[in-house]
Amino acid sequence: MSWLKSSNIAFGLAALAALANATHYDVTVGKGGQLKFDPETLAAQVGDTVTYRFFAKNHAVAQSAFNTPCQLQENGIFSGFTPNASPDVEAPTTFTITVNDTKPLWFYCPQTNGNHCQSGMVHSINAPASGNTFDAYKAKAQQAATPSTPPVGTLPVGGLRKLHIDVGFNGNLVFNPNNVTELVGTVLEFGYNPANHSIVQSSFDKPCQPLDGGGFAAPFFPTQQAPSGVTFEVVVKDDKPVWFYCAQTAKTHCQAGMVGSVNAPAEGDKTFSAFKALAANAPPSTIPPDTPLVGTLKVNGTIIADVGGAVLNTTGLDPSLISDVPPPGSNYSPYIGGMAGGDQPADYGWAPSITDEAVEFLQALEYISNTLIAFLFEGFILLSEGQWAGVYPLSITRTIGSLTAQALIHRKTYSDSLQHYSKPTVGLCEYKMDTESAGVDAWLQDVQTILALSMGAKIDTMALAAQNDSWLIPALATELGSEARMSAVINMMQGHFAAAAPREALVPYQLAYSYIANKYVVDGSCGDGAKEYGKVFPALTVQEKTIEAVSGRLLAVKVEIPSGSSGDHWLAFIGPWGGVQYTAVAADGTAPVPSSLSGHVWIVLTTQKDLKARDIESAAVAGPEMIWTTQQWSSS
Repeated sequence: MSWLKSSNIAFGLAALAALANATHYDVTVGKGGQLKFDPETLAAQVGDTVTYRFFAKNHAVAQSAFNTPCQLQENGIFSGFTPNASPDVEAPTTFTITVNDTKPLWFYCPQTNGNHCQSGMVHSINAPASGNTFDAYKAKAQQAATPSTPPVGTLPVGGLRKLHIDVGFNGNLVFNPNNVTELVGTVLEFGYNPANHSIVQSSFDKPCQPLDGGGFAAPFFPTQQAPSGVTFEVVVKDDKPVWFYCAQTAKTHCQAGMVGSVNAPAEGDKTFSAFKALAANAPPSTIPPDTPLVGTLKVNGTIIADVGGAVLNTTGLDPSLISDVPPPGSNYSPYIGGMAGGDQPADYGWAPSITDEAVEFLQALEYISNTLIAFLFEGFILLSEGQWAGVYPLSITRTIGSLTAQALIHRKTYSDSLQHYSKPTVGLCEYKMDTESAGVDAWLQDVQTILALSMGAKIDTMALAAQNDSWLIPALATELGSEARMSAVINMMQGHFAAAAPREALVPYQLAYSYIANKYVVDGSCGDGAKEYGKVFPALTVQEKTIEAVSGRLLAVKVEIPSGSSGDHWLAFIGPWGGVQYTAVAADGTAPVPSSLSGHVWIVLTTQKDLKARDIESAAVAGPEMIWTTQQWSSS
């Protein structure tokens, strides 16, 4: 299979890294009354984005071929014309493109009133330094035939045309702008401002009532922040008039003039002014009971599919979420569900009763989950607003936030089930997290370790529950995919391949408990009478590693044999799906590493060999401990 080369994988990882580190550029169009793009040229990489911001009087961005400036090329990018009376204040409408390759892109303004393109109003991305240069393109444009194409009214293509509308602009009861003409395909982005507003589509005849037959609707959102980070997006689907209002009854916002329109007629009996006059005498406003409808609600970029009513609660990742365990049937705030990509199952399929063994499985998993949540939360705070801010791109930081929210949702599987059967849940402990001095790399390794323990313990408990508590398996199995993706993200942040092994390693839940209790939990911090889920073994200290220079493969390790442990010793290497390999430990603690292993592997020091994974605890002396063996391809 010669096509499966490491260079292909490296290229894929490089492409992912490029997307994560994408740069955003702003280009002004006609600012200060000049017939000019500023900057006129850009050097951009794959994944970079460029937003065009429009000034007086009526400009557009159109793509041409190098040899035919001022003429829209077939399937070329076009922003649509954007009128603006101000030479200094940008229009509320923007146009954003994504750079898909590093080939040269040639642009111009097609406005024929004043022949903007022929007057030198051109722009390029990744123009070469010789040959077909930007200056050569500009010279060709100045000699190009008139008229330029396309004409006014042509719809946008090849990018995102967005009109931003402020809701409650400057603390006033107003949408700004409140009466606009826009092209089909434009995204209307409503941005919430103080104090407590909503956005609801209506008909012209009933200005303060939801549109019959299903229009868009966004919930009330109480906030004192401007901008709030909460937006609602709707796409203009045709050129028919769109009418909307704020349904707040305190101070009767709609009746007080907080209404808006898109593509309302400029003349006749159904103008924006006529709509506003009707609203002034309308009956009390209403809003649909469930929102959002039709459009897309976002909180700091996270999509919120359902707020469970008509009011948005944006309780985010605050510290209380770590310790507060919601009762069965209740959800976290829509923000948490949005960050996670969904909530806990609607139906766990609980059996009439639960065995004592399954209670211990769930409690052990919650014990592990509490640790994972604490570490993820701490790292997310440091990455987003603490001393690690800026270490990784925003997209990576938000991904860590999503992983934290997903871990919260997973924990509800255990707490919901235990509470359903009136069994004790597991409280938080105090954890050894020296993140400030240890740094982000040490934190990444801790999270990767806890994730591996969580996945391994889940695999173990699913196998044990299969006979008597089979209802547990779907709920636990569906979490594994999410945790595997979490692990892949952490792997890549560490510079490793995303998936270093074909399966996850089965780790007996007692050994997972032992590791966490020994390494991460402060002694005596879990409360009086805290349950133990197995024996806590001494930590397995790896004193030395022998690594092959060329491949980077781990060849041997030297471990510390605890005092008091005599006789023969073996290292048990726990690999994917409970596979175990043993190598003898020499008197000085040295043991070879099996050459067939890949990625992260768990090792346990034992006094017996050839035991199955689940039986290792009976002969364990120290451990487990995670080691990195190798990845599938060398980095050279």
